[in-house]
Amino acid sequence: MMDKDVDLRWLEDGFAVAGQIDAALLATLRQAGITAIINNRPDGEQPGQPDDASLAAAARAEGIAWTHAPMSGGVSPEMLDAVDAASADAGAVLAFCRSGTRSAYLWALARARAGGDPDTLSSQAAAAGYDLAAVRPLMERLAAEAR
Repeated sequence: MMDKDVDLRWLEDGFAVAGQIDAALLATLRQAGITAIINNRPDGEQPGQPDDASLAAAARAEGIAWTHAPMSGGVSPEMLDAVDAASADAGAVLAFCRSGTRSAYLWALARARAGGDPDTLSSQAAAAGYDLAAVRPLMERLAAEAR
């Protein structure tokens, strides 16, 4: 936990997930070393949710790179590409959605696609409080294709 407003859950060195953030947290996130943020929420998913364009502008004003890769109704290669691209930059990445679960799924799937071991990825996610059972078959397939 970084402060009372955001619960960063580190899945690996340099990659954390969280539930919904708002613009007021961006300076704190930057000071904590976050250099890139991936928004995995579609706009308008929930009443009162900050829109992507406003958050992106505020993040960029703080010097934080921003990617919008909304996950709704399935996983696309572009979503996994967004995780890979953000992770390739120096510094720490924060991916967020409503609860952090979809962001944890996308992280695990991107890592599996790169050849990561599904058991190890599942253990890392579990240590952060996330269950990857829903995406485990896809993780296995992606990891096998990477071999």
